[in-house]
Amino acid sequence: MSLLAPSSSPPVPGFTDTIAAIATPPGRGGIGVVRISGPLVPHMARHMCDKLPAPRTAHYTSFRDEHGKALDQGLALYFPAPHSFTGEDVLELHAHGSPVVLDLLLRCAVALGARLARPGEFSERAFLNGKMDLAQAEAIADLIESQTEHAARAAQRSLAGEFSARIHSLIEQLIELRAFVEAAIDFSEDEVDFLSDARITTRMQSLRNELDAVLQSARQGSLLREGLRVVIAGRPNVGKSSLLNRLAGREAAIVTDIPGTTRDVLRETIQLDGLPLHIIDTAGLRDSGDAIEQEGMRRARAELMDADHALLVVDDVTGFGDAERAIIAQLPTGIMLTLVYNKCDLSQRAPTVDKIEGYSRVRLSAKTGAGMELLRTHLKASAGYQDAGEGTFSARRRHLEALTKARIALESGHTQQQHRAGELLAEELRQAQNALAEITGAFTTEDLLGKIFSSFCIGK
Repeated sequence: MSLLAPSSSPPVPGFTDTIAAIATPPGRGGIGVVRISGPLVPHMARHMCDKLPAPRTAHYTSFRDEHGKALDQGLALYFPAPHSFTGEDVLELHAHGSPVVLDLLLRCAVALGARLARPGEFSERAFLNGKMDLAQAEAIADLIESQTEHAARAAQRSLAGEFSARIHSLIEQLIELRAFVEAAIDFSEDEVDFLSDARITTRMQSLRNELDAVLQSARQGSLLREGLRVVIAGRPNVGKSSLLNRLAGREAAIVTDIPGTTRDVLRETIQLDGLPLHIIDTAGLRDSGDAIEQEGMRRARAELMDADHALLVVDDVTGFGDAERAIIAQLPTGIMLTLVYNKCDLSQRAPTVDKIEGYSRVRLSAKTGAGMELLRTHLKASAGYQDAGEGTFSARRRHLEALTKARIALESGHTQQQHRAGELLAEELRQAQNALAEITGAFTTEDLLGKIFSSFCIGK
Protein backbone atom coordinates (compact mmCIF):
# COMPACT_ATOMS: atom_id res chain seq x y z
CA MET A 1 0.00 0.00 0.00
CA SER A 2 1.43 3.37 -1.05
CA LEU A 3 1.56 5.96 1.71
CA LEU A 4 2.30 8.86 -0.64
CA ALA A 5 -0.76 10.78 -1.79
CA PRO A 6 -1.04 10.25 -5.55
CA SER A 7 -1.63 13.21 -7.81
CA SER A 8 -4.90 13.06 -9.70
CA SER A 9 -3.32 15.17 -12.47
CA PRO A 10 -1.40 13.43 -15.28
CA PRO A 11 2.36 13.95 -15.35
CA VAL A 12 3.52 16.89 -17.44
CA PRO A 13 6.08 15.73 -20.03
CA GLY A 14 6.95 19.31 -21.02
CA PHE A 15 4.99 21.94 -22.90
CA THR A 16 5.37 22.06 -26.67
CA ASP A 17 3.81 25.50 -27.15
CA THR A 18 5.29 28.92 -26.41
CA ILE A 19 3.33 31.57 -24.53
CA ALA A 20 3.71 35.35 -24.41
CA ALA A 21 2.16 38.19 -22.43
CA ILE A 22 2.71 41.76 -21.28
CA ALA A 23 3.92 41.32 -17.70
CA THR A 24 3.55 44.93 -16.53
CA PRO A 25 0.26 46.64 -15.58
CA PRO A 26 -1.83 48.43 -18.21
CA GLY A 27 -0.98 52.08 -18.82
CA ARG A 28 2.04 54.19 -19.67
CA GLY A 29 5.29 54.01 -17.75
CA GLY A 30 9.04 54.30 -17.98
CA ILE A 31 9.39 50.64 -18.94
CA GLY A 32 7.15 47.76 -19.89
CA VAL A 33 7.97 44.07 -19.99
CA VAL A 34 6.92 41.42 -22.49
CA ARG A 35 7.55 37.90 -21.21
CA ILE A 36 7.86 34.82 -23.45
CA SER A 37 8.26 31.22 -22.27
CA GLY A 38 8.61 27.97 -24.22
CA PRO A 39 10.70 26.05 -26.74
CA LEU A 40 10.54 28.75 -29.45
CA VAL A 41 12.28 31.34 -27.27
CA PRO A 42 15.80 30.92 -28.80
CA HIS A 43 14.41 31.27 -32.35
CA MET A 44 12.32 34.31 -31.37
CA ALA A 45 15.23 35.98 -29.56
CA ARG A 46 17.44 35.69 -32.64
CA HIS A 47 14.71 37.24 -34.78
CA MET A 48 13.55 40.00 -32.42
CA CYS A 49 16.92 40.85 -30.83
CA ASP A 50 19.31 39.93 -33.70
CA LYS A 51 20.95 37.28 -31.52
CA LEU A 52 20.39 35.03 -28.51
CA PRO A 53 21.57 37.03 -25.46
CA ALA A 54 24.01 35.49 -23.00
CA PRO A 55 22.13 33.72 -20.17
CA ARG A 56 21.00 35.92 -17.27
CA THR A 57 22.75 39.02 -18.70
CA ALA A 58 21.00 42.27 -19.60
CA HIS A 59 21.63 42.87 -23.30
CA TYR A 60 20.89 46.30 -24.80
CA THR A 61 19.49 45.85 -28.28
CA SER A 62 16.97 46.94 -30.88
CA PHE A 63 13.67 45.08 -30.93
CA ARG A 64 12.43 44.13 -34.39
CA ASP A 65 9.06 42.95 -35.65
CA GLU A 66 8.43 39.84 -37.73
CA HIS A 67 9.43 41.77 -40.88
CA GLY A 68 12.73 42.95 -39.42
CA LYS A 69 11.61 46.55 -38.84
CA ALA A 70 12.82 48.25 -35.66
CA LEU A 71 10.12 48.73 -33.04
CA ASP A 72 12.05 50.00 -30.02
CA GLN A 73 15.29 49.73 -28.09
CA GLY A 74 15.68 48.23 -24.67
CA LEU A 75 17.04 45.36 -22.59
CA ALA A 76 16.66 41.67 -23.42
CA LEU A 77 17.16 39.01 -20.75
CA TYR A 78 17.39 35.30 -21.57
CA PHE A 79 16.91 32.58 -18.97
CA PRO A 80 17.63 29.11 -20.42
CA ALA A 81 15.80 26.05 -19.10
CA PRO A 82 15.67 24.74 -16.47
CA HIS A 83 17.09 27.75 -14.62
CA SER A 84 14.16 30.10 -15.12
CA PHE A 85 10.92 31.06 -13.40
CA THR A 86 8.85 28.59 -15.45
CA GLY A 87 11.57 25.94 -15.86
CA GLU A 88 11.47 26.57 -19.62
CA ASP A 89 13.44 28.90 -21.88
CA VAL A 90 12.27 32.41 -20.97
CA LEU A 91 12.88 35.72 -22.74
CA GLU A 92 12.01 39.09 -21.23
CA LEU A 93 11.93 42.23 -23.37
CA HIS A 94 12.22 45.42 -21.30
CA ALA A 95 10.97 48.16 -23.63
CA HIS A 96 9.63 51.67 -23.18
CA GLY A 97 6.30 51.53 -21.38
CA SER A 98 4.06 52.62 -24.23
CA PRO A 99 0.98 50.40 -24.56
CA VAL A 100 1.34 50.64 -28.36
CA VAL A 101 4.98 49.49 -28.33
CA LEU A 102 4.26 46.62 -25.95
CA ASP A 103 1.29 45.52 -28.04
CA LEU A 104 3.46 45.55 -31.19
CA LEU A 105 6.08 43.40 -29.45
CA LEU A 106 3.42 41.00 -28.27
CA ARG A 107 1.93 40.80 -31.77
CA CYS A 108 5.38 40.04 -33.16
CA ALA A 109 5.84 37.19 -30.65
CA VAL A 110 2.50 35.73 -31.73
CA ALA A 111 3.41 36.10 -35.42
CA LEU A 112 6.62 34.14 -34.73
CA GLY A 113 4.71 31.21 -33.23
CA ALA A 114 3.76 32.07 -29.65
CA ARG A 115 0.23 32.23 -28.33
CA LEU A 116 -1.24 34.62 -25.81
CA ALA A 117 -0.82 33.34 -22.25
CA ARG A 118 -3.81 32.69 -20.06
CA PRO A 119 -4.03 34.45 -16.67
CA GLY A 120 -1.50 32.87 -14.32
CA GLU A 121 -0.12 30.51 -16.96
CA PHE A 122 3.54 31.38 -16.28
CA SER A 123 3.09 30.53 -12.60
CA GLU A 124 1.09 27.43 -13.52
CA ARG A 125 3.97 26.19 -15.69
CA ALA A 126 6.41 26.91 -12.86
CA PHE A 127 4.27 24.72 -10.59
CA LEU A 128 3.77 21.93 -13.12
CA ASN A 129 7.48 21.93 -13.97
CA GLY A 130 8.41 21.53 -10.30
CA LYS A 131 9.88 24.99 -9.76
CA MET A 132 7.58 25.66 -6.80
CA ASP A 133 4.66 24.07 -5.03
CA LEU A 134 1.08 25.31 -5.17
CA ALA A 135 1.23 27.31 -1.92
CA GLN A 136 4.31 29.16 -3.18
CA ALA A 137 2.65 29.86 -6.54
CA GLU A 138 -0.37 31.35 -4.77
CA ALA A 139 1.96 33.46 -2.64
CA ILE A 140 3.15 35.20 -5.81
CA ALA A 141 -0.37 36.47 -6.50
CA ASP A 142 -0.80 37.34 -2.81
CA LEU A 143 2.42 39.37 -2.87
CA ILE A 144 1.25 41.29 -5.94
CA GLU A 145 -2.17 41.95 -4.41
CA SER A 146 -0.98 42.70 -0.85
CA GLN A 147 -2.62 45.81 0.59
CA THR A 148 -0.42 46.30 3.66
CA GLU A 149 3.23 45.90 4.59
CA HIS A 150 2.34 43.05 6.94
CA ALA A 151 0.49 41.23 4.15
CA ALA A 152 3.44 41.67 1.79
CA ARG A 153 5.90 40.27 4.33
CA ALA A 154 3.59 37.32 5.07
CA ALA A 155 3.28 36.56 1.35
CA GLN A 156 7.06 36.73 0.97
CA ARG A 157 7.49 34.18 3.76
CA SER A 158 5.05 31.84 2.00
CA LEU A 159 6.86 32.38 -1.29
CA ALA A 160 10.14 31.48 0.45
CA GLY A 161 8.55 28.18 1.49
CA GLU A 162 7.91 28.66 5.22
CA PHE A 163 4.23 27.64 4.98
CA SER A 164 5.06 24.68 2.71
CA ALA A 165 7.82 23.51 5.07
CA ARG A 166 5.36 23.30 7.97
CA ILE A 167 2.85 21.41 5.81
CA HIS A 168 5.56 18.99 4.63
CA SER A 169 6.59 18.39 8.25
CA LEU A 170 3.01 17.45 9.15
CA ILE A 171 2.73 15.16 6.13
CA GLU A 172 5.98 13.38 7.01
CA GLN A 173 4.73 12.76 10.54
CA LEU A 174 1.46 11.41 9.15
CA ILE A 175 3.32 9.09 6.80
CA GLU A 176 5.42 7.72 9.65
CA LEU A 177 2.33 7.14 11.79
CA ARG A 178 0.44 5.53 8.90
CA ALA A 179 3.39 3.24 8.25
CA PHE A 180 3.37 2.10 11.87
CA VAL A 181 -0.40 1.58 12.00
CA GLU A 182 -0.70 -0.20 8.67
CA ALA A 183 2.28 -2.47 9.39
CA ALA A 184 0.67 -3.42 12.68
CA ILE A 185 -2.62 -4.17 10.90
CA ASP A 186 -0.84 -6.38 8.35
CA PHE A 187 1.39 -8.31 10.73
CA SER A 188 -0.20 -8.24 14.16
CA GLU A 189 -2.73 -10.83 15.26
CA ASP A 190 -3.90 -8.65 18.13
CA GLU A 191 -4.88 -5.09 17.16
CA VAL A 192 -5.64 -4.15 20.75
CA ASP A 193 -1.96 -4.38 21.68
CA PHE A 194 -0.67 -1.98 19.05
CA LEU A 195 -3.60 0.45 19.31
CA SER A 196 -2.93 0.87 23.01
CA ASP A 197 0.73 1.62 22.27
CA ALA A 198 1.69 4.89 23.94
CA ARG A 199 3.67 5.87 20.85
CA ILE A 200 0.47 6.19 18.80
CA THR A 201 -1.22 8.30 21.44
CA THR A 202 1.84 10.54 21.79
CA ARG A 203 2.25 10.98 18.03
CA MET A 204 -1.45 11.68 17.53
CA GLN A 205 -1.39 14.37 20.21
CA SER A 206 1.78 15.90 18.80
CA LEU A 207 0.21 16.02 15.35
CA ARG A 208 -2.94 17.68 16.64
CA ASN A 209 -0.94 20.28 18.58
CA GLU A 210 1.24 21.15 15.60
CA LEU A 211 -1.74 21.26 13.26
CA ASP A 212 -3.54 23.63 15.65
CA ALA A 213 -0.50 25.93 15.63
CA VAL A 214 -0.34 25.94 11.81
CA LEU A 215 -4.10 26.54 11.61
CA GLN A 216 -3.83 29.53 13.95
CA SER A 217 -1.02 31.03 11.87
CA ALA A 218 -3.00 30.38 8.69
CA ARG A 219 -6.03 32.20 10.12
CA GLN A 220 -3.82 35.23 10.78
CA GLY A 221 -2.41 34.99 7.27
CA SER A 222 -5.89 34.76 5.77
CA LEU A 223 -6.96 37.88 7.66
CA LEU A 224 -3.89 39.71 6.38
CA ARG A 225 -4.65 38.68 2.82
CA GLU A 226 -8.43 39.07 2.66
CA GLY A 227 -9.13 41.53 5.45
CA LEU A 228 -12.48 41.95 7.17
CA ARG A 229 -15.72 43.20 5.58
CA VAL A 230 -17.26 45.59 8.12
CA VAL A 231 -20.75 46.94 7.33
CA ILE A 232 -22.05 49.98 9.18
CA ALA A 233 -25.84 49.90 9.59
CA GLY A 234 -28.53 51.58 11.65
CA ARG A 235 -31.39 54.06 11.60
CA PRO A 236 -30.97 57.40 9.79
CA ASN A 237 -29.11 60.20 11.60
CA VAL A 238 -27.39 58.01 14.19
CA GLY A 239 -23.92 58.92 12.85
CA LYS A 240 -23.06 56.09 10.44
CA SER A 241 -21.36 58.34 7.91
CA SER A 242 -19.53 60.21 10.67
CA LEU A 243 -18.23 56.86 11.92
CA LEU A 244 -17.04 55.95 8.41
CA ASN A 245 -15.24 59.29 8.10
CA ARG A 246 -13.59 58.89 11.49
CA LEU A 247 -12.39 55.35 10.67
CA ALA A 248 -11.19 56.39 7.21
CA GLY A 249 -9.45 59.50 8.52
CA ARG A 250 -11.03 61.69 5.84
CA GLU A 251 -14.36 63.13 4.71
CA ALA A 252 -15.38 60.13 2.62
CA ALA A 253 -19.14 60.55 3.18
CA ILE A 254 -21.43 63.58 3.24
CA VAL A 255 -22.68 64.33 6.75
CA THR A 256 -25.83 66.43 7.31
CA ASP A 257 -28.68 66.64 9.78
CA ILE A 258 -31.12 65.62 7.03
CA PRO A 259 -32.31 62.00 7.46
CA GLY A 260 -31.55 59.72 4.50
CA THR A 261 -28.51 61.64 3.21
CA THR A 262 -26.69 58.37 2.41
CA ARG A 263 -28.67 56.59 -0.28
CA ASP A 264 -26.01 54.35 -1.81
CA VAL A 265 -23.22 52.11 -0.55
CA LEU A 266 -19.93 53.84 0.29
CA ARG A 267 -16.73 51.81 0.56
CA GLU A 268 -13.39 52.57 2.18
CA THR A 269 -10.40 50.32 2.87
CA ILE A 270 -8.17 51.08 5.82
CA GLN A 271 -5.73 49.06 7.91
CA LEU A 272 -5.45 48.47 11.63
CA ASP A 273 -1.91 47.41 12.52
CA GLY A 274 -1.67 45.54 9.22
CA LEU A 275 -5.24 44.17 9.20
CA PRO A 276 -7.15 45.39 6.11
CA LEU A 277 -10.65 46.58 6.92
CA HIS A 278 -13.13 46.95 4.06
CA ILE A 279 -15.62 49.37 5.60
CA ILE A 280 -19.04 49.77 3.99
CA ASP A 281 -21.40 52.58 4.94
CA THR A 282 -25.05 51.97 4.09
CA ALA A 283 -28.32 53.86 3.88
CA GLY A 284 -30.32 54.33 7.06
CA LEU A 285 -32.89 51.60 7.65
CA ARG A 286 -36.43 52.87 8.26
CA ASP A 287 -39.91 52.86 6.71
CA SER A 288 -39.92 55.16 3.70
CA GLY A 289 -42.00 55.69 0.57
CA ASP A 290 -39.11 57.26 -1.33
CA ALA A 291 -38.17 54.89 -4.19
CA ILE A 292 -34.49 55.92 -4.19
CA GLU A 293 -34.20 55.53 -0.43
CA GLN A 294 -35.89 52.13 -0.65
CA GLU A 295 -33.28 50.99 -3.19
CA GLY A 296 -30.54 52.24 -0.88
CA MET A 297 -32.00 50.20 1.99
CA ARG A 298 -32.24 47.12 -0.26
CA ARG A 299 -28.53 47.48 -1.02
CA ALA A 300 -27.78 47.97 2.66
CA ARG A 301 -29.49 44.70 3.56
CA ALA A 302 -27.65 42.91 0.72
CA GLU A 303 -24.31 44.14 2.08
CA LEU A 304 -25.21 42.89 5.54
CA MET A 305 -25.78 39.40 4.09
CA ASP A 306 -22.11 39.29 2.97
CA ALA A 307 -20.55 41.03 5.97
CA ASP A 308 -17.97 39.49 8.29
CA HIS A 309 -18.83 42.01 11.00
CA ALA A 310 -21.78 44.39 11.37
CA LEU A 311 -21.57 47.63 13.32
CA LEU A 312 -25.10 48.58 14.34
CA VAL A 313 -24.94 52.27 15.23
CA VAL A 314 -27.28 53.42 17.99
CA ASP A 315 -27.93 56.98 19.12
CA ASP A 316 -26.59 57.08 22.69
CA VAL A 317 -29.11 59.77 23.58
CA THR A 318 -32.26 57.90 22.51
CA GLY A 319 -30.85 54.42 23.16
CA PHE A 320 -31.59 50.91 21.89
CA GLY A 321 -35.17 50.26 20.79
CA ASP A 322 -37.54 48.35 18.55
CA ALA A 323 -35.93 49.70 15.37
CA GLU A 324 -32.59 48.17 16.35
CA ARG A 325 -34.23 44.88 17.31
CA ALA A 326 -35.90 44.75 13.90
CA ILE A 327 -32.54 45.26 12.15
CA ILE A 328 -30.89 42.54 14.23
CA ALA A 329 -33.74 40.12 13.43
CA GLN A 330 -32.91 40.43 9.73
CA LEU A 331 -29.16 39.74 10.12
CA PRO A 332 -27.78 36.41 8.85
CA THR A 333 -27.03 33.73 11.41
CA GLY A 334 -23.48 33.69 12.72
CA ILE A 335 -22.50 37.24 11.75
CA MET A 336 -20.36 39.12 14.27
CA LEU A 337 -22.33 42.06 15.63
CA THR A 338 -21.22 45.06 17.65
CA LEU A 339 -23.54 47.77 18.94
CA VAL A 340 -21.86 51.14 18.52
CA TYR A 341 -23.48 53.69 20.84
CA ASN A 342 -22.58 56.96 19.14
CA LYS A 343 -22.87 60.56 20.35
CA CYS A 344 -21.57 59.99 23.86
CA ASP A 345 -20.48 63.63 23.72
CA LEU A 346 -24.18 64.57 23.78
CA SER A 347 -25.27 61.95 26.30
CA GLN A 348 -22.40 62.95 28.60
CA ARG A 349 -21.40 59.30 29.11
CA ALA A 350 -17.80 58.08 29.13
CA PRO A 351 -16.50 55.88 26.27
CA THR A 352 -16.64 52.22 27.27
CA VAL A 353 -16.62 48.64 25.97
CA ASP A 354 -19.10 46.27 27.59
CA LYS A 355 -22.04 43.92 26.89
CA ILE A 356 -25.73 44.67 26.49
CA GLU A 357 -28.52 42.25 25.59
CA GLY A 358 -25.88 39.62 24.79
CA TYR A 359 -24.00 41.82 22.31
CA SER A 360 -20.73 43.68 22.54
CA ARG A 361 -21.21 47.42 22.94
CA VAL A 362 -18.73 50.20 22.26
CA ARG A 363 -19.73 53.68 23.41
CA LEU A 364 -17.98 56.50 21.54
CA SER A 365 -18.30 59.81 19.76
CA ALA A 366 -17.60 59.77 16.03
CA LYS A 367 -17.74 63.58 16.08
CA THR A 368 -15.00 64.12 18.66
CA GLY A 369 -13.12 60.83 18.24
CA ALA A 370 -13.57 59.82 21.87
CA GLY A 371 -13.66 56.01 22.18
CA MET A 372 -12.52 55.34 18.61
CA GLU A 373 -9.41 53.53 19.80
CA LEU A 374 -11.66 51.25 21.86
CA LEU A 375 -13.54 50.37 18.68
CA ARG A 376 -10.35 49.70 16.72
CA THR A 377 -9.04 47.40 19.44
CA HIS A 378 -12.40 45.64 19.64
CA LEU A 379 -12.49 45.03 15.88
CA LYS A 380 -9.07 43.37 15.93
CA ALA A 381 -9.90 41.28 18.99
CA SER A 382 -13.27 40.11 17.64
CA ALA A 383 -11.57 38.95 14.43
CA GLY A 384 -8.97 37.03 16.43
CA TYR A 385 -6.24 39.16 14.89
CA GLN A 386 -2.87 39.59 16.51
CA ASP A 387 -0.12 41.87 15.26
CA ALA A 388 1.64 39.95 12.51
CA GLY A 389 4.93 38.53 13.70
CA GLU A 390 7.81 36.83 11.95
CA GLY A 391 6.00 33.49 11.96
CA THR A 392 2.94 34.67 10.05
CA PHE A 393 2.60 33.50 6.45
CA SER A 394 0.08 34.22 3.72
CA ALA A 395 -2.87 31.83 3.56
CA ARG A 396 -6.12 31.52 1.65
CA ARG A 397 -9.58 30.24 2.51
CA ARG A 398 -8.89 26.96 0.71
CA HIS A 399 -5.84 26.46 2.95
CA LEU A 400 -7.99 26.97 6.04
CA GLU A 401 -10.55 24.52 4.69
CA ALA A 402 -7.86 21.89 4.01
CA LEU A 403 -6.29 22.36 7.45
CA THR A 404 -9.70 22.12 9.11
CA LYS A 405 -10.49 18.96 7.13
CA ALA A 406 -7.20 17.44 8.28
CA ARG A 407 -7.92 18.45 11.89
CA ILE A 408 -11.36 16.79 11.76
CA ALA A 409 -9.82 13.62 10.32
CA LEU A 410 -7.27 13.50 13.16
CA GLU A 411 -10.01 13.93 15.74
CA SER A 412 -11.97 11.12 14.11
CA GLY A 413 -8.80 9.02 14.03
CA HIS A 414 -8.35 9.57 17.76
CA THR A 415 -11.89 8.28 18.28
CA GLN A 416 -11.21 5.21 16.11
CA GLN A 417 -8.06 4.50 18.12
CA GLN A 418 -10.07 4.54 21.34
CA HIS A 419 -12.56 2.14 19.74
CA ARG A 420 -9.67 -0.12 18.70
CA ALA A 421 -10.59 0.18 14.99
CA GLY A 422 -7.19 -0.02 13.31
CA GLU A 423 -8.35 0.04 9.68
CA LEU A 424 -10.56 3.07 10.31
CA LEU A 425 -7.72 4.86 12.09
CA ALA A 426 -5.48 4.25 9.07
CA GLU A 427 -8.16 5.62 6.74
CA GLU A 428 -8.58 8.81 8.80
CA LEU A 429 -4.81 9.33 8.74
CA ARG A 430 -4.90 8.93 4.95
CA GLN A 431 -7.69 11.50 4.68
CA ALA A 432 -5.72 13.95 6.82
CA GLN A 433 -2.64 13.44 4.64
CA ASN A 434 -4.59 14.01 1.42
CA ALA A 435 -6.16 17.19 2.83
CA LEU A 436 -2.73 18.62 3.68
CA ALA A 437 -1.33 17.54 0.30
CA GLU A 438 -4.01 19.66 -1.41
CA ILE A 439 -2.33 22.76 0.01
CA THR A 440 1.01 22.20 -1.72
CA GLY A 441 -0.50 20.56 -4.81
CA ALA A 442 0.90 17.07 -4.26
CA PHE A 443 -2.71 15.84 -4.31
CA THR A 444 -4.93 18.01 -6.48
CA THR A 445 -7.24 18.15 -9.50
CA GLU A 446 -7.20 19.95 -12.82
CA ASP A 447 -10.36 21.84 -11.82
CA LEU A 448 -8.68 23.19 -8.69
CA LEU A 449 -5.58 24.26 -10.62
CA GLY A 450 -7.72 26.01 -13.22
CA LYS A 451 -9.66 27.86 -10.54
CA ILE A 452 -6.52 28.97 -8.70
CA PHE A 453 -4.41 30.15 -11.63
CA SER A 454 -7.30 31.82 -13.49
CA SER A 455 -7.43 34.38 -10.66
CA PHE A 456 -3.81 35.46 -11.32
CA CYS A 457 -2.98 38.46 -13.48
CA ILE A 458 -1.92 37.90 -17.09
CA GLY A 459 1.86 37.72 -17.47
CA LYS A 460 2.43 36.10 -14.07
